[in-house]
Amino acid sequence: MNNSPFLAASVAPAEVAHFSDCADEWWSQRGIFGVLHDLIPLRLRYVMTQCDAFGVQKKDSKKSFEDLCILDMGCGGGLMTEALAQQGARITAVDASAKAIDVAQKHAQKSGLEIDYRVGTAEALAQEKKRFDVIVALEIVEHVADLDSFMRALSALLKPEGLLILSTLNRTTSSFLLGTVMAEYVLGWVPAGTHDWDKFVRPSELAALCEKNKMMPVDVTGLVYRPLWRRFELCQAKTKVNYFMTVRKEKKEIRKP
Repeated sequence: MNNSPFLAASVAPAEVAHFSDCADEWWSQRGIFGVLHDLIPLRLRYVMTQCDAFGVQKKDSKKSFEDLCILDMGCGGGLMTEALAQQGARITAVDASAKAIDVAQKHAQKSGLEIDYRVGTAEALAQEKKRFDVIVALEIVEHVADLDSFMRALSALLKPEGLLILSTLNRTTSSFLLGTVMAEYVLGWVPAGTHDWDKFVRPSELAALCEKNKMMPVDVTGLVYRPLWRRFELCQAKTKVNYFMTVRKEKKEIRKP
């Protein structure tokens, strides 16, 4: 019997199966994940800005993340993973879908990038005592079965004073109309049935989970779509649909002799 606190409680088999069914589409810019390709430069800019603000980013190097250990949790086919690797990161990328990881590995080989891809879970990786300077978990928290277990594992994986950068959907009327109905059934940005509105997470709820696990929220920034210009933008004041959240792990306590 395994009494570890890091059981794979966060894995939702139906969610894994859903993304496995469309894994071959990950690197098709005109396919069902096309909008995610459009988001990569903006996501990368947000991650770089937060790392710079908290002294994680390398300022004396041509590559912003050189020698940093970064985890891409819920990496899918590796879109964001490769963007981070191109900035010099020593990157581990994990997803519960074996098909997605297979697609990611093959594309990384074609791109000439060294990435430690793994089929697995946050809980399993935490058992290995791995620690990272930065963790990115983008559009994943709304797909896990047990968010408390997931966040506890991410905290265990993060070094003291390290950054966890999340993105997800807020649970509001606006997110139901725009993030689910419009995105899935009208615009076709993501496959129909990708999102369950009841699993969307309010910023206050996510912040509370982070604080419970010794991670302090330091930034919340909204992601908005400008239809007239057909582009996404960051806006701190608008978090009703999509948002990013950056949290910082507490310093390790020094015990006095």
